[in-house]
Amino acid sequence: MMEVTELHQAIQTLNTEDAFRPRLDPQQWRTFFQYLTRHELRSGDLLIKQGDRDRTVYFLGQGSMQVFMTGGTPGASRIAILRPGSVCGEAGLFGDGVRMANVEAMTPCVVFALRLPRFEELCARVPGVALEVLRSLGGVMAIRMRANLQRQVPSA
Repeated sequence: MMEVTELHQAIQTLNTEDAFRPRLDPQQWRTFFQYLTRHELRSGDLLIKQGDRDRTVYFLGQGSMQVFMTGGTPGASRIAILRPGSVCGEAGLFGDGVRMANVEAMTPCVVFALRLPRFEELCARVPGVALEVLRSLGGVMAIRMRANLQRQVPSA
């Protein structure tokens, strides 16, 4: 469970406007982390592919990733660089649309996935934690959508 502690630390120390900031106590964090699955990526691996349908949200534990679009105007393709503690793919929990961008590992990465069926289990078993996670993910999504509208870029 050491890596979960590392992920928790990364989430709490990430200093970005769009940081995932649920109000959870230590026990609630432990409960939440039980619903995540750990995955390792090599540099260059694609975590999210633009155009795919996938209902998973990912939390970056280690490494860095880039968010970029294909088929757009040259120079406007890279949307963001993600650092440990970042969340990506959050729109997948809110709706069944296609992924609007690619997310690729720039370095070896460790990510933790929250798949829709596991989130639905969390909702049924620990609704208070699920609601707080959803509220915080909605906040991340709203901030990113606002920033992307200002830049005229769709959100991932």
